[in-house]
Amino acid sequence: MIRSVVLVSVTVAIGTVCGTGSTLAADLPPPSYPAAPPAYQAPPSWSGCYLGGNIGAGWDSTHTDGVAFAGVPFVPPVDYGSSSGAGLIGGGQTGCDYQFAPSWIIGVQGKAEFGPVNSTNPVLAVPGITASYQLKNAEDLTARFGYAVVPTVLAYVKGGAAWANASAAAIAPGSVTGESASFTRTGYTVGGGLEWKFAAGWSVFGEYNYLDFGTKSSNLYSTGLVNPGFGAAGALSDTVSLRLHSQEALVGVNYRFDWAGPVLAKF
Repeated sequence: MIRSVVLVSVTVAIGTVCGTGSTLAADLPPPSYPAAPPAYQAPPSWSGCYLGGNIGAGWDSTHTDGVAFAGVPFVPPVDYGSSSGAGLIGGGQTGCDYQFAPSWIIGVQGKAEFGPVNSTNPVLAVPGITASYQLKNAEDLTARFGYAVVPTVLAYVKGGAAWANASAAAIAPGSVTGESASFTRTGYTVGGGLEWKFAAGWSVFGEYNYLDFGTKSSNLYSTGLVNPGFGAAGALSDTVSLRLHSQEALVGVNYRFDWAGPVLAKF
């Protein structure tokens, strides 16, 4: 009988102690674990295509020699003088880039700029006549090669083919156009600049370009307004050898369609 009472007492005591231990455990705060390291975000990539617009200043320079009049050659050619002018230009560009090894970038770009850029000079060989030129627009198709000096800043050079639409005219006293011609030219361009990715999908740039359209012959035709000086309307008057080149200083913005976004490392 005594042993039964002792056994019951021991059992009750053990249960009480276990119950108390469970209660104390429930009151303890949950265990803490080390925080996961932050995800690593890879630097932005320049690989992808883009579309954008630009604005800036354009300059043109010309030199003209008269080589014939009404089909009769000048021997030697007559110096008609040189001109230069400046104007506000703007346009757009589109292209694609590819980043490799790991900070170099290659790409291709098409760009168009619209003026006009005007220039004039007096023709000393023909007193009273002013030569007038207008570069209406220029387009180019170039390759770009660059280096990411920091992940978001690209320094680049570019070069390729260029095209221009231009016109020339001879202005008589009283601002009367005696002869004129419109023509297209093919040449080359080289340039360079900096581009900055300032936000996801967006970049801004500044660049300089030189465009050279060489020296080529063009025919100017009479307007009929200065007759007999330049002949009847539509008649061939001057044939000139015209050198044309221009420069551009541009700022612009691109929206970039990246081929792949930043990669998040997993732990």
